[in-house]
Order: sequence, then C-alpha cells, then structure tokens
Amino acid sequence: MRYQCLVADDNLIDRDLIAKYISKIERLQLFAICDDGYDAAKVLAVKQIDILFSDIDMPNLSGLGLVKGLKHPPVVVFITSHAEYAVEGFNLDVIDFVVKPLTFERFYKAVNKAIEYLELKKAFNDNIHSGEDLFQVEKNQQVKYFFIRENSVLTKISYDDVFYIESLGDYSTVFTATSKHVTLVNLKKMEKHLPGSIFRRIHRQYIVNLNHLITIGANEVVLSNRHVVPISATARQEVFDLMVGHTMLTRCAD
Repeated sequence: MRYQCLVADDNLIDRDLIAKYISKIERLQLFAICDDGYDAAKVLAVKQIDILFSDIDMPNLSGLGLVKGLKHPPVVVFITSHAEYAVEGFNLDVIDFVVKPLTFERFYKAVNKAIEYLELKKAFNDNIHSGEDLFQVEKNQQVKYFFIRENSVLTKISYDDVFYIESLGDYSTVFTATSKHVTLVNLKKMEKHLPGSIFRRIHRQYIVNLNHLITIGANEVVLSNRHVVPISATARQEVFDLMVGHTMLTRCAD
C-alpha cells in the first residue's frame, strides 16, 4: 500500500527537498504540494490524505491553524525552523516535530513513525470495535503489573520490566527490555492510571519508569538500557526534586 502525502511549505527549496525525499520512499506517493496552509486546506477538503508534511510559519494560514481547523486531520509531521512551536505542535497530537535543516535520515525516521501509526490504526480498527478495557491496572497496591490489550489478547506487563512508554497519537507503545507492546490507549490515560511513584510523564510524548533512570541532563534523561529520552524543563525540575533533592551529596564546610 502506498500512502498519499501532501506537502505544505512556503519555501521553494524546502518544498522541493521534501518532495525529493518522498520520491525515495516506495511506500509514499506525493499527491500535491502547496505553498501555504490555505491551499493545503482546500486540498484536504476534497482528498483523503494519509500524511501531511507541513511547515508552521506560512502566509495566509499557518501550519498550526491548518491542523486546528481540520475536523479529521491526517497524520501530521511538522517540519519547521521554529523549535519554539514544539509544545503547541504536540498538543495537536502530531506524530512528529522535525526542526530544519531537514536530513533524509531524520525524515525517514518521521515517515516510519507515521506509517507505523497508520498500520496500527488499521489493525485495531479491523479487530477492535470498542476502546473499553484496553488498559487495566490492578488496584491491589501489592501487585506490580498491568494489562494491555493487543489485538484480541491481553498481555500482562510487570512494572519493573517497563523502561518507557511513548505516545503514538491515539496509541501508546510500551517498551520493555526485550519487546515492545502497542495498545489503543493514549498517553494521558496511561499517566492517569499508572502509579506516579514509579512512572512519570517527562515529555509530551514520553512516560518513563523512574526506577530505570540513571542520569538527568538539561534536555534528556538516560535510562538503564542506555536509551535516551527527552525531558521538558518543568518535568526536569520535578524529577530532580523527587529523586535527587534529598539524596544528593553536597560540598559542605567541616
């Protein structure tokens, strides 16, 4: 299956580069290129697009305004020079946010994420007709596991085995040491039901297991499996206060 793509960017060089990258990936098909958000909205009104690659700062209608105005938006990848729009972009549940200059490697990563989401959505729509009981946390505080539904089966996952959970729009991916599990449960619901003493949302797209956290940097944390996860400034302070504030060795006078 080839996924229909729309490019919206007011910069000719960037538009041509994205189109060139799309042509390199067999699973993508470029349907149209627009130089502002308004023209893109007109295309989306008459054509079902699978993936929208959009700049944010455009004349007539910005990328943010474009996505906000869509009742049923496609999978969205923002590609922009303005990193300061990242939080607002992720609030719109975009699948990825890429900061220019754009490289093929980074573009390919965003495309794979978008395709994974589209395929998961199709699989869940084919097999699951209700969003109920897709995520079950045992209420007994002595029990340290939860269940997620993957297609037609329930999978039991121990708290200790989870390194982090990544948002994939309406879905979430739970990463353990040996596997990953995808479920039709968004990160907000995960955050609400998992114990905050163990799991903490440190970014719009990530929840981490605090027991696996080994270093806290300015913009990222490193987990015990060596995976690097971004952390927001607000979450960094909260995690620091929670885990380090009362246990850090400090220099003091004799």
